[in-house]
Amino acid sequence: MSRKTKNKRTRKERAIERKRERERERERERELKGMSRKENISEYAREKKENEERERIEYK
Repeated sequence: MSRKTKNKRTRKERAIERKRERERERERERELKGMSRKENISEYAREKKENEERERIEYK
């Protein structure tokens, strides 16, 4: 690996980092709202589906 590219993150790494940051932000919001466990599970499933769709679009 050349010196130029050694410190660069790939597109996939940046996408994963953004995904983790979004998840942390949502977790903070959930804690503030004090949602019930059932609501958390249904919201998690919805968000997971949205993330998969977003990733499919990003990698095309």
